[in-house]
Amino acid sequence: MIEELKIIITGSEGLIGSQLSDFLANNYEIIKLDLLLGHDLTDELFVKDWFSKNNAHALVNCFALNDHVKEGEKRGTLFDQNLQTLSKYFDVNLVSLFSVCREFARNNSKGAIVNFAATTGIVSARPDLYDGSHKDIGYSVSKAGVINLTKYLATHLAPNFRVNCISPGGIEHNQDESFKQKYSQLTPMRRMMKKNELNDIIEYLCSDKSSYVTGANFIIDGGWTSW
Repeated sequence: MIEELKIIITGSEGLIGSQLSDFLANNYEIIKLDLLLGHDLTDELFVKDWFSKNNAHALVNCFALNDHVKEGEKRGTLFDQNLQTLSKYFDVNLVSLFSVCREFARNNSKGAIVNFAATTGIVSARPDLYDGSHKDIGYSVSKAGVINLTKYLATHLAPNFRVNCISPGGIEHNQDESFKQKYSQLTPMRRMMKKNELNDIIEYLCSDKSSYVTGANFIIDGGWTSW
């Protein structure tokens, strides 16, 4: 009997996490972790206990703190962003991510880890997209850190673990038409990403098809960072 491959997806209830969970469930056993399911990944004791009881072949980290603005709210500028908020981004997007990756590696003999960075971790978020306001610097800087964290883990956990990350561009989801048009004009593919366009590359990185791939950052942005 062939053992069914297990994939842990953190942030499983989010836009990308839920899409990946549904897609990968066709061929793998999916184990979900999400704050909405009662899993607080900023709690180190919880992370240690949970991973000591749940083994898997791969870990896909979709959880993150973003700076989505609720309807009716206005985004500020870098002069309005307080240092406590900056620390919160680092705590979730870097410290907690490291904790989750470390416990996965501690409790499995081998495996694959896929982290999510962002194009704003490679180039600056553009102020001209936000009508005079600024995307929170904590998100961008923390996502730049994810890329380096991935490379650090790839070198320190090799050869038993492969660690890679994805840097997606903007994903179409409930943005107003003005934003989508501006973003599309700044993208060589002339559109935003569809939420299902990461499915295959995530499966590739979780599988033995990527057996010699580690420490890489895959930029999936329609050419956004190529200008």
